[in-house]
Amino acid sequence: MKKLAIIGASYLQEPLIEKAKGMGLETHVFAWQTGDIGEHSADYFYPISIVEKDKILEKCREIGIDGICSIASDLASITVNYVAQNMNLTGNSMECTLRSTNKHSMRQCFEKNGDPSPKSFLVGPASDLHGIKLNYPIIVKPTDRSGSRGITKLYDPGKLEAAIDFAESEGFEKKALVEEFAEGQEYSIECISRHGIHHFLTMTLKYTTGYPHYIETGHLEPAPADEETLERVKKVVFHALDTLMVTDSASHSELKIDSQGNISIIEIGARMGGDFIGSTLVPLTTGIDFTRNVILTALGEELDLTTSHDVSPAAVRFIFGQKDIEAFDRLNADHPDWVVLKDIHPIEIRDVTDSASRLGCYVFRAPTVEQLQKYMPVQIDAK
Repeated sequence: MKKLAIIGASYLQEPLIEKAKGMGLETHVFAWQTGDIGEHSADYFYPISIVEKDKILEKCREIGIDGICSIASDLASITVNYVAQNMNLTGNSMECTLRSTNKHSMRQCFEKNGDPSPKSFLVGPASDLHGIKLNYPIIVKPTDRSGSRGITKLYDPGKLEAAIDFAESEGFEKKALVEEFAEGQEYSIECISRHGIHHFLTMTLKYTTGYPHYIETGHLEPAPADEETLERVKKVVFHALDTLMVTDSASHSELKIDSQGNISIIEIGARMGGDFIGSTLVPLTTGIDFTRNVILTALGEELDLTTSHDVSPAAVRFIFGQKDIEAFDRLNADHPDWVVLKDIHPIEIRDVTDSASRLGCYVFRAPTVEQLQKYMPVQIDAK
């Protein structure tokens, strides 16, 4: 029986754990012990923090793993690739890991290689803010976080210092990027790469709270787009993946397309997207088992990009408050057969400050994209 190491034990990794077990693999999960679901669903659990890559490497050598992977986590991908490189297993290089997990390094690479992305500056606790010359509005974000953590949009410099402090407090390396705001509708592009060959799976339409923090309120697949737009998107994303040196992993590329059709890359994670995008929406809308292909890649095996069932458009809507509950109630009354899954927590009176503090979600599918859109949140600040 082959042995697969999985970095992380939260609900984000549960689809990966269950898929690996269904493939007849022995699962070895590493994470700080907090009572997460993966601690119990894995065949073997090791209470080692995902950032302790040398301890995890030592244990993986002792186990004799055949592959290592994680989904939906930039932080976990650092350890995944570190262990893979040191054990001659399949993964991305450490140079790729730096470029794809540190937003400043990513921006530098994009600028050097001609990939379209916003102008940005790196700032730290002792930086002189007077030297920053950008066209407002701007976005301030941590250099090394995901899930909408630490992000603020500003229309003038009055609150710049506070926004930088907020971003630094949310980041691991305590630095922030200050960058010009890219106009346009936001999308994500889901791909998987093997031996440097990139395979486009689908494009996802993103819904957010808009100004100031842009927390994701929902996702819809496939995104409404014509073939000409899709081909231009693929060309831009594949070039950017080469820039980041992505060779063997899933990828989740976030970009915007403005009213003139100009594409601007926001950021790219060399891992599967979270928020049910990779684990649930991609299989529903393409028939391709994305999670299985992440595992096959980690094991150094051939991809399986065949479709296995009928497909249809699908979406996920996240719970922020009572309006989202009411939308689910309408959906469930009108088309209960469209509901794929729901995970709705009791409504609390509190601010949702990032993706992790949302109050649940529901996934649903319909015969057409237009039918899905009737039950999606209002698209705020899509410019």
